[in-house]
Amino acid sequence: MIKVLSILLFIIFGTLAGFHFYWFMGGTWALNKVIPSKGKTASSIAIPKFATLLVGLVLFSFGVFYLIPSLLQNSILAYVYYFIPALFILRSIGEFKYVGFFKKIKDTEFAKADSQIFSPLCLFIGVVGIVILLLT
Repeated sequence: MIKVLSILLFIIFGTLAGFHFYWFMGGTWALNKVIPSKGKTASSIAIPKFATLLVGLVLFSFGVFYLIPSLLQNSILAYVYYFIPALFILRSIGEFKYVGFFKKIKDTEFAKADSQIFSPLCLFIGVVGIVILLLT
């Protein structure tokens, strides 16, 4: 069971990293749905390309942590297995304005995508990460 869940998380993190690498390389598909905005207009937030690359690398490394179970035996790296689920559960809860289940701004492209895809996915990642911890 742990192996199946770990592979599932690796696939999810790999896919998310792939999107970030795509955007880093100049892709624009779905970009209007992944950056928070204040109103119905496009977001005025300019995300540096380096940040997109960094997020992609971090997401891919999260997937690798779950793919290589021997990393859990290392006492220092074991904390990563607590950090990742906590991070994604907190992301699903949100910061109460733009992101998460409890956001106030709900009528933008990002907010709709966040409610339908991003927040549930983050909660799923967090719960699966906790299940892996409990089964270990």
